[in-house]
Amino acid sequence: MPRAARFVPFIIACALFMENLDATVIATALPEIARSMGEDPLRLSLAMTSYMLALAVFLPVSGWMADRYGTRTVFAAAIAVFTVGSVLCGLSDGLYELVAARIVQGLGGAMMVPVGRLILLKTVPKERLVAAMAQMTLPALIGPALGPLVGGFIATYASWRWIFYINVPIGLIGMALVLTLIPNVRETERDPFDGRGFALSALALAALMFGLENVGRGVMPPAAVAGVLALGFTAAWLYLRRARGMERPVLDPSLLRLPTYFASVMGGTLFRIGIGAVPFLMPLMLQVGFGRTPFESGALTFAGAAGALTMKALAGPILRRLGFRRVLLANALLSGAILMSYAAFRPETAHWVILGALLMGGFFRSLQFTGLNSLAYAEVPKERLSRANTLSSVMQQVSLSLGVAIGALVLHLTQSAGPGAALTPTDFVPAFLTVGAMACASALFFLPLPPDAGSEISGHRARARAKEPPRALEAAD
Repeated sequence: MPRAARFVPFIIACALFMENLDATVIATALPEIARSMGEDPLRLSLAMTSYMLALAVFLPVSGWMADRYGTRTVFAAAIAVFTVGSVLCGLSDGLYELVAARIVQGLGGAMMVPVGRLILLKTVPKERLVAAMAQMTLPALIGPALGPLVGGFIATYASWRWIFYINVPIGLIGMALVLTLIPNVRETERDPFDGRGFALSALALAALMFGLENVGRGVMPPAAVAGVLALGFTAAWLYLRRARGMERPVLDPSLLRLPTYFASVMGGTLFRIGIGAVPFLMPLMLQVGFGRTPFESGALTFAGAAGALTMKALAGPILRRLGFRRVLLANALLSGAILMSYAAFRPETAHWVILGALLMGGFFRSLQFTGLNSLAYAEVPKERLSRANTLSSVMQQVSLSLGVAIGALVLHLTQSAGPGAALTPTDFVPAFLTVGAMACASALFFLPLPPDAGSEISGHRARARAKEPPRALEAAD
């Protein structure tokens, strides 16, 4: 169905835009939601980490489900689940109701991105694949750019509940288009589902993230937190032991033996922990610490997304000229230093200073993400690309969730040690210094890489001696 295939990228982009917008729009509105529910804004970090954790837990089964039940069926079901989760979020009156609804959203979101990419690969002609991929990844850039503005505007001039309700018409239109125009492609030969491996990996991720989220927060008794963490580490050990003896585990740890993949995933995890704290800490500091409105906060944090958009056109040429090792090493230190500079913000700091710092932070963060995502697959054999993509996607979501958890933990400890119960601007200083230092520390994983690491992707080595131009570098995060 060649004519219908032309609409596939736009249909998938519609769903991904909804997901990416929702993922960023809630951060700006979080203080307002906390006030509405009578909750501590720090506890509302659970609304962000629960969503990202659900994404990480359910991502490994998305490919198997698409092969088993068909791409159209799974993609339409993912949009439906995400839309239902959005309605439940809007109807929530308490923290735990919101967290449960966000988990439902995460379940739907976990199926959207990988299955959407799979639909493109199976339905779009090869000669249109590059253009189709560009169309599909555009909402991943526009959604985070618009999210702070939309969230701030709605939280300031309407009810925060409309942040979630706006997903309903988008979701209904998306489902109708998917069911009408996308073929239901499924595989006749597929890998058996490793139910025990999935259960162990899900238990390990959920227990570790939940335990880390509650360390030092006073919400659970210390013995209960220690028990949850012990359960998580035990499940992780059992899973790794099982995965070593399997040919195709749900999450394949043997991929970490590849030097470039190891550097990208492990260094990227540490870097994303630092960056992942910013969408939580920055709106909270601007609104609770500085007294800005949600719309003012969103207008300022918009600069970070604008910087990321600007870098997308420049990342390829920079990596071709300098190579992965040099860029990732220097940029990790630079991005971490910029992140630590946010600790110097005060209520009297000029808006143009905040805008400039956030713009630079987004600019160099985008360059690092592009390099990390591209380098990861430099040494991965074709037959293992799917498993490499799954493990990398899970680690990305875990690291972003850890960033929120660690940022909230440091902020809580600083607040508890202070004289008053209310957050003050200086309470955010240790949090930004901590996550900035973690981003800088990621440079240690890039230091052992050879100068020409990933040159077949970046074109860095070939640039000086090859007669044909290097392949275009794809940038997405």
